[in-house]
Amino acid sequence: MIHPRTPDTSIQVHIEEDSVIVSGAKMENNRGKLALCAGGIFFCYLVYGILQEKITKGIYITADGEKEKFTFTLALVFVQCIINGLFARTAMVAFKPGRDSTPNWLYVICSITYLGAMLASNHSLQHVTYPTQVLGKSIKPIPVMFLGVLLAGKRYPMAKYLCVLMIVMGVALFMYKDKKASISDQQHFIGIGELLLLASLTMDGLTGASQDKMRGGYQTKSWHMMFNMNLWSMLWLAIGLLASGELFSFVQFVQRHPSVVFNMFTFSIASALGQTFIFLTVTSFGPLMCSIITTTRKFFTILGSVLIFGNPMIGRQWVGTLLVFVGLSLDSIYGKEQKQKEQNKS
Repeated sequence: MIHPRTPDTSIQVHIEEDSVIVSGAKMENNRGKLALCAGGIFFCYLVYGILQEKITKGIYITADGEKEKFTFTLALVFVQCIINGLFARTAMVAFKPGRDSTPNWLYVICSITYLGAMLASNHSLQHVTYPTQVLGKSIKPIPVMFLGVLLAGKRYPMAKYLCVLMIVMGVALFMYKDKKASISDQQHFIGIGELLLLASLTMDGLTGASQDKMRGGYQTKSWHMMFNMNLWSMLWLAIGLLASGELFSFVQFVQRHPSVVFNMFTFSIASALGQTFIFLTVTSFGPLMCSIITTTRKFFTILGSVLIFGNPMIGRQWVGTLLVFVGLSLDSIYGKEQKQKEQNKS
């Protein structure tokens, strides 16, 4: 008589234990990678913000005791583009993203708007405080939504409008000038710095539209995009530096203040490393997690600017700042969830 063979339960137990150990190890690895990416973004952009403010708003004293300020925005962005381009080229060699079929004319258009956004953003610091610049650059969802409604005929749910309303209220509270302010401040509620931030946001929106066209039409990889955009930007900046004469003035400034070169290169390396960590976060954990991390780091960048450089902010401005970042966080979470639901339906 043949007896049926009973399964070996000890083997099953070992298999289950092994799978639990493997899944636990993967979870620990993911947590470690997320902590690395988040820490990298926070650290790089904290260094980036500190050096950007130190370079553009610092007072430089000559050997004769005279004070002067850094006004060489073209030179600063030129160094930044060089470092960004080198990082992208290194990544292309390391990761081998494949052949790029994107036409050069699209890179040319994208580089102009990309460069315009960077120049306007950096130059605005000569007219507004660093917290104002960070807050102003954080409200990208507003022009994106309105341009989508006006130009593309898009429709958004009510929750999206409520998030944007919260952001607008926060910006209004932050920017509002009390009656105690000087007459010149009252006359210029929207000054040169605010207009430059508005121009930078507009250019960011146009850059995003060009990048979407690249990804949709030519499946352009991120490293190809980063390298070519910065390569073309270097060309425009080299022409601008020579044509405006800023290159020669900048060389004289460096001879008087050689330490600025180290700050500029460190600032640019921090920017490129920060972009690399953002790319790793998006590819490893998705755009939602990246949005939460980058939104949070902007708030702490403002806090760092207040503590390190003593940029004063009254209670009303802190309330406005919190409203903006709460609105941005809700918009990021809600927007990504909606996009995921639409993808699941399709």
